[in-house]
Amino acid sequence: LSLSRFIFLLAVTSHVTMQHYPTTWGHYDMCKSQVYTDEGLTWDYMACQPEAADMTKFLKVTLDPPNITCGDPPETYCALENPYMCNNECDAGTEELAHPPELMFDFEGRNPTTFWQSTSWRKYPKPLVVNITLSWNKTIELTDDIVITFESGRPEQMVLEKSLDYGRTWQPYQFYATDCLDAFTMEPKTVQDLSQFTLLDIICTEEYSRGYVWKYDKTVRFEIKDRFALFAGPRLHNMASLYGQLDTTKNLRDFFTLTDLRVRLLRPATGATMVDDSNLSRYFYAISDIKVHGRCKCNLHANSCAFDKEKLSCECEHNTTGPDCGRCKRNYQGRAWNAGSYLPIPKGTANIYCECFGHSNRCSYIELLNTVICVSCKHNTRGQHCQLCKPGYYRNASADLDDENVCIDCNCNPFGSESDRCNGTGYCKCKAGATGLKCHECLPGYLWDHGCKSRVCDNELLRCQNGGMCVNNVRCQCPAAYTGLLCEKVRCEGEPGGCGDSDTAHAALPPSLVLLMLSLTGVLLLTQACWETTP
Repeated sequence: LSLSRFIFLLAVTSHVTMQHYPTTWGHYDMCKSQVYTDEGLTWDYMACQPEAADMTKFLKVTLDPPNITCGDPPETYCALENPYMCNNECDAGTEELAHPPELMFDFEGRNPTTFWQSTSWRKYPKPLVVNITLSWNKTIELTDDIVITFESGRPEQMVLEKSLDYGRTWQPYQFYATDCLDAFTMEPKTVQDLSQFTLLDIICTEEYSRGYVWKYDKTVRFEIKDRFALFAGPRLHNMASLYGQLDTTKNLRDFFTLTDLRVRLLRPATGATMVDDSNLSRYFYAISDIKVHGRCKCNLHANSCAFDKEKLSCECEHNTTGPDCGRCKRNYQGRAWNAGSYLPIPKGTANIYCECFGHSNRCSYIELLNTVICVSCKHNTRGQHCQLCKPGYYRNASADLDDENVCIDCNCNPFGSESDRCNGTGYCKCKAGATGLKCHECLPGYLWDHGCKSRVCDNELLRCQNGGMCVNNVRCQCPAAYTGLLCEKVRCEGEPGGCGDSDTAHAALPPSLVLLMLSLTGVLLLTQACWETTP
């Protein structure tokens, strides 16, 4: 496959099926259009999807076992219908005689026909089992029948499988056998036996397993459009009904979705009930063509798909991203991601822009205000868009808004500042006596002691008086008889009785005793007066 970038606006399928369905249906080629509203010119978002294409152009094929392709060593083969016609050669070393796997997907119509071919059943009765895996490394949606054309007889037993997780697990699509009951213990059915209620059933069919005796019966099909017709009508004219079901039924969408396809060849055509073990070169597998039509699965958020470096990827619209447009773009996460919707009208789910400058990957949509706010801002930011610094931090003027270091710690000194907050230039608000950018210094006349405290003494200009001692420049240690900031007061000045001479001081009575004596004197005088007035 070419490594050059290939953008395909997928071509309309023209493969004619047995039911002669229309070749075009389900156009969702516009993802958005500009419309005029009360708020002016704006975008109207619509569901969109790539058109269908031949998906075999973008796959990788692997075979198991790896050495199952014929030609190494060279072999001679016999025709199944004529065991005596043994002039067919396979030689991997000669281009004209080689049959590599790539020939299952080359241009058809060559003469002679090109095809892949396996080794013969030379290890009979050990089963001749081959797994052919087609991988896209991308989720795709099927839009037409899968058709496998066998150059030899169609296999007598075969299983078609799909994977939704890039080959980690597999589930059957359909079983094929000449005798379903004997091969897979399943009753034989055809797609015509299915209904809307049993469409997802896995069936075994005998319709595509007859041998080479039927000259033109070389194809094996997995019928996609017949299943579509169960909802859209016999000629797929009512696609709205099908899209309505796809919109509301996840299991139905998943049924037509895959990342890998596997063809399991379990028993080659024998053309008879018994294997001729004397001529095992008659039995092998040969496939000339595999057709897989579909589109990139983009969840209705893209109308084109790019093939670059051997990988498919949707070119997403509606502010979505990812290989399948399966998540919101960065800064567009105000609402949860949703797939687009076909009905009731084609509708995309474009998200609202949410700018958090890289400081949050989550937003919350406020429907009442039709706006979004960032949730859980990191890097010490806050605000609707994480554009502000949280308390205790200030904006780094030399950093861009999306820089992780946009907010710097104020780092205010806890003892010298009034709080941990600062202004827009990083200056903290200081307590009395403190100064500096972070309030970690003291003004003149103040000393640092778990904060700035006023200077009291220094034994030079501010001396302690009356024999006091200056302690750490913040207080005077006074003798017992003195007090005051600089030991300038006699201690007795603040005591009862003042500072009189010692005799007076000793003669003086306590005020409480004086009051008691005055009270007793008053009582005695009053009693005496009463006796004198008594006749």
